[in-house]
Amino acid sequence: MKANIVLYVDSNHASPYALSAYATLMEKGLLFDMVETDLGAGAHHTQDYTRLSITARVPTLVHGDFSLSESSAIVEYLEEAFPPPQFPCALPQDIQQRAMARQIQAWIRSDMAALRSERPTWIFHGERRPAPLSPQAQQDADKLLAAAGRLIDNEGDPLFGAWCIADTDLAVMLNRLVANGDSVPDKIRRYVHRQWERAGMADWWQIGQR
Repeated sequence: MKANIVLYVDSNHASPYALSAYATLMEKGLLFDMVETDLGAGAHHTQDYTRLSITARVPTLVHGDFSLSESSAIVEYLEEAFPPPQFPCALPQDIQQRAMARQIQAWIRSDMAALRSERPTWIFHGERRPAPLSPQAQQDADKLLAAAGRLIDNEGDPLFGAWCIADTDLAVMLNRLVANGDSVPDKIRRYVHRQWERAGMADWWQIGQR
């Protein structure tokens, strides 16, 4: 099905939040155009862009004459605009699992700032950071691994039996440690590697390396 959709993303493809919107579109099999926005040059603060994005950030989704920013809102919109069973799910259909997925997304976006700073997404392009984590970042890592250890099974399967967008978001956060060579349990390493094989995830980071 052809959809009149445009996704605005960062030009270096480093934003995990832009990836979240991109992966949702890919997993749902939707056709869309992608526009790269040079954040370093301030392209997201231009009048043209802020007319589309109230928050002046990426990602921003344009669907026909409707536009929306903030990745969680974009995922929710796409799930309702292109719902199952006609389109694959981006969120679990069970109400409690869906609430858990949203909890994971909200937590990743609002917490662990020290870990995100010391293990940035540039690590995924081979730019490792050999320095040990600071005490605050290590506390973040310990909290992340403890939660992931409760959520992920020994096989590294998706969190709720089938892929949902929370898997993408959590795998990106965990890969800040895995890709850098930091110590993580084997089952978490398996989970990250399995999520990284999905088309939306693999494509996103490959584009960023061009």
